[in-house]
Amino acid sequence: MKKHQVHNLIILDESGSMQSIKKSIIHGFNEIVQTIKGIEKEYPEQEHYISLVSFNGIGLKLLHFIDPVNKLNEIDAETYQPNASTPLFDALGFGINKLLQVTRMIEKHNVLVTVLTDGEENASKEYAAKDIKLLIEDLKLKRWTFTYIGTDHDVEKFASSLSINNSMSFDKNEEGIATMFSKEREARSLFSKKISLDEDTNQNFYNKDK
Repeated sequence: MKKHQVHNLIILDESGSMQSIKKSIIHGFNEIVQTIKGIEKEYPEQEHYISLVSFNGIGLKLLHFIDPVNKLNEIDAETYQPNASTPLFDALGFGINKLLQVTRMIEKHNVLVTVLTDGEENASKEYAAKDIKLLIEDLKLKRWTFTYIGTDHDVEKFASSLSINNSMSFDKNEEGIATMFSKEREARSLFSKKISLDEDTNQNFYNKDK
């Protein structure tokens, strides 16, 4: 039987302000990979893939693209090097459209897009807020779920401005980041459970008292 594909697209801020939490972000991302591997074993009818786009003012990096989670390598200090500004809209537009070209040909699939950033957009040249909002609104009707995780700005307000209703803020310290990744792992497990039960995945997985 053909498995249900789940595409995990992660848009990871690599701007200079992430330098202070670089070690924690690397550790957290690698834990996410292990979580997704465990989810795939728990739900053998699902087939998980990871695409990873990191971004800063120097450029966008496609570190993984539709890579089977069981073959994924961890990122490290060489792979992830925070620097420069925050072209968030360009990263979203690039990553979403690249994955969309592939997934639109797949019948049974879900996409979970997770944005992780410590600041608002300040450097995009190709995409504006209205472009990303329209794209998200369209794809939410097509089994795409969007999650915005952030710190050092009004996370819920910014997520809402892009029509993302699934958001979480975190404290920019070791304990806050550990708590955030713990909640993220729980939410990701719940997401796959809902896919398995064929339930709605476009909801806020995080408590409002975050």
